[in-house]
Amino acid sequence: MLLPLSISVVAIAAVLKYTSSGATLSAISKADVRFLILALILHIFFWILWALRLWYLTSIVASKVSFGLALKATLASNFVSAVTPASAGGEPMRVKVLNDGGVSCGCGTAVIISERLLDSFFFVVALLALLAVSNSAVGLGLEVGGLFLMIFILTLVLLWQLLRRPDKIEKVMAWLRKRFHSGILGSAVDFLDREIWIFRVAALRLIGCAKNQIPAMLALTVLMWLLEFMIPSVLLMGLGQSPHYLDSLVAQLIIILIAGLPLTPGSSGIVEFSMSYLYAGFVPDYLLGVLVLVWRTITYFTNLVVGAPFAGTSLRCQVMRQNNIGDNQLPGFEEDEIR
Repeated sequence: MLLPLSISVVAIAAVLKYTSSGATLSAISKADVRFLILALILHIFFWILWALRLWYLTSIVASKVSFGLALKATLASNFVSAVTPASAGGEPMRVKVLNDGGVSCGCGTAVIISERLLDSFFFVVALLALLAVSNSAVGLGLEVGGLFLMIFILTLVLLWQLLRRPDKIEKVMAWLRKRFHSGILGSAVDFLDREIWIFRVAALRLIGCAKNQIPAMLALTVLMWLLEFMIPSVLLMGLGQSPHYLDSLVAQLIIILIAGLPLTPGSSGIVEFSMSYLYAGFVPDYLLGVLVLVWRTITYFTNLVVGAPFAGTSLRCQVMRQNNIGDNQLPGFEEDEIR
């Protein structure tokens, strides 16, 4: 936690040092605090909508899942995402919290992958659409968007293979069962074997049951991210500047895709410098440091502060639950279907 915090603080200090001037203090003194509060409220609603989407997707494949559990999973994963490269720890953390609440690891993984696919689809489509009508950072946006699109397509191909060609998975698991048939490794292989098939059944159920709800899920995803991406524009209005909605949305999409690169914990340093570079085209230099500082405080430091207790509670939970499929994991599916 200290490493990404230190990197972020140093990066913000560097941006402030090279962009601040006498006009900076004058702008801060005239800032409208109401817009700062509004920006924080937008981020809180971002948490709530994310938890709502997680709760809905989980309810398709598992019963007795409360909204409170989904909110806890969201906040805990925000904390872990903030201290791991490319936010890689956030997804396993959400699976862990859902599992603490009685949801199978396989079901949880299917839900989390569904979330990421919804996000990825929105990022790609929104970035391409906005670049088509904007002159802001077109070159960098196309390069970052192209790389992300290739990763997105590769992920879809791998998932398709798992769903359409289970015989390949069965061959791999048969070899593992033969190679590791006893002891701790044997138990691990048995657990992995069961969860893979639970994941497959849960994924198929999500596809089947959520088919009619895809527009609603996409709408919720769009609303969720638009609220988060509007924060810099709200802060600019609070500093007496034009919101630059279109340019800011393009910049936010590029930043979040860059943040997916596994370079530093929580993408600290990368995000701050990326934002200062992208916003320099339409924000006065003397306000860049202040904008980066306040934006990062709302969207990053609050994730650490609010999410830490929930992540700590979950990580201290050492009780290993038995995954009883028939009771509440996959209602409506028989054991032989899972086999």
